[in-house]
Amino acid sequence: KQFVGATSTFLDKAFIVLPMTFVILLGDIDISVASTVALSSVIMAVSYNAGVPMELAIAICLATGTLCGLINGLIITRFKELSAVIVTLSTNIIYRGIAYIILEDQASGKFPDWYSFLGWGDIAGIPFILILFAISAVVFGVLLHKTTFGRRVYAMGNNPLASRFSGIKVDKIKTTIFTMTGFMAAVTALFLTSRMGSTRPNVAIGYELDVIAMVVLGGVSTAGGKGRIGGTILAIFIIGFLRYGLGLVNVPSQALLIIIGTLLIGAILI
Repeated sequence: KQFVGATSTFLDKAFIVLPMTFVILLGDIDISVASTVALSSVIMAVSYNAGVPMELAIAICLATGTLCGLINGLIITRFKELSAVIVTLSTNIIYRGIAYIILEDQASGKFPDWYSFLGWGDIAGIPFILILFAISAVVFGVLLHKTTFGRRVYAMGNNPLASRFSGIKVDKIKTTIFTMTGFMAAVTALFLTSRMGSTRPNVAIGYELDVIAMVVLGGVSTAGGKGRIGGTILAIFIIGFLRYGLGLVNVPSQALLIIIGTLLIGAILI
């Protein structure tokens, strides 16, 4: 029961880990995901409080995240002299800045009661967030390991130039993956906002570091072309329960950062 309850505290960011695995397999990185979460959440809250039905506000949230990811992908593929880290660092600042322009330092919430089910609800004793994550993990796992799309991702990570000359639509696949990452960041925004009951422009700060750490700890090579979705899923629960367990015994947050950083370096060395 405690295991099931603990998963609700860290699985919101786990949705981003799934597409981030694809991004890092390409040899790229996306550090704008936390700001995408914040912007999607803020726009959803503002839309709802402006009179938009909650169901439509949720759709707007998902559309916002998808658009943010699409913008990243288009810039990266159209301007090849710009690396993904530079582009997403820039959009990380831009997206968070837009969220601050919209809400400044204010909070926005007052969501309908049923919305809290996303973050806290359960079905037959199993948290709804855990059920949806399991479904998402299966979908992304099949996409990566059982489809032509996944094989092309590995090929692009190993040798993007050879992939391009072999007829693989490199730019289209890369844009699709960054768009998926934006969409899943918006899904994270839905669950995070549901758990918090409100949102602010500074939500999800540091999420991008946790997400990248989970992917790398899961065995995905930052050079691209190597890694499996199963490893990243395992890393999600290792880091998640490590944070949860150390928090229960009152380990300072600063020490927790050192422990996770040391664990990450050790995993890379191994």
